[in-house]
Amino acid sequence: MKIIQVSLRVNGIPYHVETYPNRTLLDLLREDLGLTGAKDGCGGEGECGACTVLLDDEPVNACMVLAGQADARNIVTIEGLTTNGELSYVQKAFTESGAVQCGFCTPGAVLATTALLKRRSKPNDDEILEALSGNLCRCTGYYKILDAVHRAAGKDLE
Repeated sequence: MKIIQVSLRVNGIPYHVETYPNRTLLDLLREDLGLTGAKDGCGGEGECGACTVLLDDEPVNACMVLAGQADARNIVTIEGLTTNGELSYVQKAFTESGAVQCGFCTPGAVLATTALLKRRSKPNDDEILEALSGNLCRCTGYYKILDAVHRAAGKDLE
C-alpha cells in the first residue's frame, strides 16, 4: 500500500507524518503523536463521540476522518485546551459541576461544548442537547453535563 505524507497542525504544533491512506485521524493522533485524550469507544463506528476533536474549529469524530483528510488542517484535541498547565473555562466548568464521572466521554463532550460556545455564547437546553447529541455518556445522565455547559456559558446554576 502506498504511503502518504500528511501535514497538519495539532494543538498549534505543525506535524509532518507518513501514514497509510486508510488510517484514521484517531489512529494518527493516538499512535503516531501520542495524544491519547481522544478515545476509541465504539470501534470506529462513529457512534459514541469519545474521539471528538475539533477539525478547523468544528467537532468531528476522529474515528470517521481519514488521516489524509486532515492534511493542511488545524486540529485541537483535549490536550490542546490547556494553557500553561491551566484548564480551559469549559474544562473547569465540567470539573466544578461534577460532569466528569468515569471520564471516558469527557474529552469529547468538552470539545463539543467548546465548539458550541464559540458559535453560541448563551445556548439554551435544546441547543446544548443538539450540540452534544453525538456524545454518549453512560454515567452522568447528562444533567451534570448540562449544568457544566451552562456554567461555562456564564449561567452558573448553583
